[in-house]
Amino acid sequence: MIVARTGNEAMAEAMRQINPDVVAAYPITPATEVVQLFAKFVSDGKVDTEFVPAESEHSAISACCGASAAGARVMTSTASQGLALMHEILYIAAGLRLPIVICLVNRSLSSPINIHCDHSDSLGSRDSGWIQIFSENTQEAYDSTIQAVKIAESALLPAMVTTDGFILSHGMERIELLNDQDVPKFLGERKVKYSLLDVDNPITLGPLDLQDYFFEHKRSEIDAMNNVLPIIEKVQKEFGDRFGRFYPVVDEYKLDDAEVAILVMGSTGGTAKVAVERLREKGKKVGLIRARIYRPFPKSHMLNALKKVDVVGIMDRSDTLSTLGGHLYNDCRSILYDSDKRPLLKNFIYGLGGRDITIEEIESIYENLFALKKAGKVDKDIVYFGVREE
Repeated sequence: MIVARTGNEAMAEAMRQINPDVVAAYPITPATEVVQLFAKFVSDGKVDTEFVPAESEHSAISACCGASAAGARVMTSTASQGLALMHEILYIAAGLRLPIVICLVNRSLSSPINIHCDHSDSLGSRDSGWIQIFSENTQEAYDSTIQAVKIAESALLPAMVTTDGFILSHGMERIELLNDQDVPKFLGERKVKYSLLDVDNPITLGPLDLQDYFFEHKRSEIDAMNNVLPIIEKVQKEFGDRFGRFYPVVDEYKLDDAEVAILVMGSTGGTAKVAVERLREKGKKVGLIRARIYRPFPKSHMLNALKKVDVVGIMDRSDTLSTLGGHLYNDCRSILYDSDKRPLLKNFIYGLGGRDITIEEIESIYENLFALKKAGKVDKDIVYFGVREE
């Protein structure tokens, strides 16, 4: 069924069709509508979900952990400071191997106070043990939310699916919804080996774990993340085979004969594809790499893409505040260390606090990359693109 939906509406529709057992949430802009709309589905009897309106995001994710440990299929939604308030419990959810799914709307972290998009919230939690999927558009956000439930429950790891705040969350797009009956069939029921509610077979969950065994238990979680990428690819293929929409781990666009490329995450990927088409019409051999799966970091897929071009401009919508540039930039430099081919890299920190980036500005970045290719070296590897100079 073809409909017009905002990103928030699309994620809420996906949640309705998933029909989770429990949703615990606390509202925060620009993600408020996701659970607001879902709460109406609950009120109207369109889902069987137990909806828990918590007093904070910390309480919401804590309730999600309890419900998931009891064997329920659990989801929530948040953004920005809400995810930051959940930060303590994110590690607990991952460590306890609880397959919770968060519909995350990317928004800048304060201070200063800002309600618009950058990726500092999700990337601030990049090492918490959660799978992270970044969406280019509303259709992808809808499809990825459904996939994330199956991925999380197959891997026994929590997952977050992100959309760019206001750009996607409140922007209306044409999308194709699946049939209500098809989503539960695709997902199946959650298979639970252990449950806190199984009083005949009691278990201990989250006990004090000191020097004797902490390392081994943590290594088990690490191994799960190290081996989750094939599960992600399997679920993506199953989804594509059944519904005709295929998604890659790393999206390569016009890359095979490209001389230079940019690497992005999120909605900027769609803007950049327009820039690629415009420059291609002028005979410029440009390409695009889009990181769709960010955690686990898809090393082999990303290396394969990076090595196809001579120069890569890595566009980060966040900064590590480490003097070393953005998150994507640092990850890509790391995996290229032992590579037999290393393209020239330049980091463009852009769009903090929701500052827009235009097609023309992306075209100017491509022109900058061609200049680097001609020079054969990078003079300044980290630039803050679009910031006003004093």
